[in-house]
Amino acid sequence: MKELPHKHDKNILSVLEKMPEGGKFSQAASVFAQLGDGTRLKILWLLCHSRECVSDIAAAIGVSKAVASHHLQLLRKSGLVIGEREGQEIHYSLNDTDEAKLLHKTIEAMFKITCPSQHIDS
Repeated sequence: MKELPHKHDKNILSVLEKMPEGGKFSQAASVFAQLGDGTRLKILWLLCHSRECVSDIAAAIGVSKAVASHHLQLLRKSGLVIGEREGQEIHYSLNDTDEAKLLHKTIEAMFKITCPSQHIDS
């Protein structure tokens, strides 16, 4: 444990004992970085509600297949999106992780909308 010069808040030592390892912060920063790009945010929002191939994703958000593929690669690398091969195509969807689910809820809250899939399943 590091020695703190002032310790103004007496609780800081107990807080520091519970601080996640440095690598955890890097992982979280990588996930949050995915939301820093409007195109990735659109793709992520779309995949929160549907399972699509790169061609449909590109057409839906108005970008080229190359641009969509690039962003999908970053989203996959961060673990937010998964891809499953079906014949010649890969179909992408939101990963079933706590982080991806939390981002789904965060995105919905940011746009102050109800998840469209909640209306479909009802």
